[in-house]
Amino acid sequence: MKKLINSSLFRQSCYINGQWVDNAKTISVTNPVDQSVLGTVPSLSIEQVNDAIIKAHQAMEGWGKLTAKARSIILRRWFTLIEDNIDDLGRLMTLEQGKPLQEAKGEIRYAASFIEWFAEEGKRVYGETIPQTVTSNRISTIKQPIGVCSAITPWNFPAAMITRKAAPALAAGCSMIIKPASETPFTALALAALAEQAGIPAGVFNIVTGESRVLGELLTKHELISKFSFTGSTQVGRQLYAQCASTIKKTSLELGGNAPFIVFEDADIDKAVDSAIQAKFRNGGQTCVCVNRFYIHDDIYEQFLEKFADKVAKLRVGNGLDEETDIGPMITARAISGMAELVKDALAKGARQLVLGHEIVEQGNFINPKVLVDVDDSMDIVHEEIFGPIATLIRFYDEEEVIKRANNTIYGLAAYFFSKDIRRVYRVAEKLQSGMVGVNTGMISNEVAPFGGVKQSGLGKEGSRYGIEDYLSVKYLCIDVA
Repeated sequence: MKKLINSSLFRQSCYINGQWVDNAKTISVTNPVDQSVLGTVPSLSIEQVNDAIIKAHQAMEGWGKLTAKARSIILRRWFTLIEDNIDDLGRLMTLEQGKPLQEAKGEIRYAASFIEWFAEEGKRVYGETIPQTVTSNRISTIKQPIGVCSAITPWNFPAAMITRKAAPALAAGCSMIIKPASETPFTALALAALAEQAGIPAGVFNIVTGESRVLGELLTKHELISKFSFTGSTQVGRQLYAQCASTIKKTSLELGGNAPFIVFEDADIDKAVDSAIQAKFRNGGQTCVCVNRFYIHDDIYEQFLEKFADKVAKLRVGNGLDEETDIGPMITARAISGMAELVKDALAKGARQLVLGHEIVEQGNFINPKVLVDVDDSMDIVHEEIFGPIATLIRFYDEEEVIKRANNTIYGLAAYFFSKDIRRVYRVAEKLQSGMVGVNTGMISNEVAPFGGVKQSGLGKEGSRYGIEDYLSVKYLCIDVA
């Protein structure tokens, strides 16, 4: 932290109604590299968070009355400040989350892109005129900010998952309260410091930290909150969704995934291998759109495996601040234990783990990337979200078979496949039960595209022109002009 250029970005207090708020009870934040304590954040009381909600409700009236252009100017300032502080924000993220520094800086740029996008998109919120059915009536619709919004965001993308929610909310004229993951609050608080500097009014953007269960219940059940957004596991999402039902709250959920990656016999194998590395090992495999299952056609299985294993063997595990690191530490030792159980089950049922050459000694939160072959659908690792640097390779023999196997999951967030046959491209893309499909690419996230899943991977879309709709309420006007 001492190496930050802008030391004011390191905050250990919550941001509520334009004030930096503390509490005697705190939560320690540790570096996943060595579990050293980086600092603490307040564990706020119910009364403090309730006050934040009330202040956000009061602040929204003035913010919502501003023109979309006026809000856009302020959001653009926030975007510029984030861009100007990429080095510091990236370092903060690497220290508390562990991902390689260059990857962390890439996430900061990605996070900023949502603010830039929605600063403009807020100016394009249109109503419509509807042809009347009665001669004397005039029918139209207008869109208004839905109200106070709350969000609970995850540790794997501690900046982007905030801006992907906050930017459309603020652009629409809503105020927002965000609870970041307890593992990675400092990135969120740094964003709040820059939001304050950009001139976002007091109460419009708030960061609260504390006990997840207590704050989660308040942010989902409070009557003054009109919209709730969550990114995290399907298991937790189910519980939060149920809590929102008590006040019939509008909800968007971006939940777990079990992404298939299909390589057909006519694919460009080198391109597929390069994309597989990106889609599996980015952020150490700790992303909801990371590949969980590699389905490789039998005709090219051995060729793909040889090239893929060679590249995996060259991935370097270490401290994210080291320039040569490709994979940083996992967020907790508990996460590694879960992966170990999945690998143990797979090996017991007939899978084989490849020997990949030089590896680090696995200790603390570090784990070597692994490649499992001879994997089949009887193994838990095929059905559970791995959330780590473990690749599972599965043979398949024909198109209909692999589509059926790819769709055999409760999840439907992302899917990937590789083929040069344009007819197959359309057939497979339409049949895969997934909210997002990467065709001949392993990188699909973009601020201009709608991010979201189907089935038990969630509700709603984030990013794109669709992303602002969840923060708007459509009002119908019927005017008698007789």
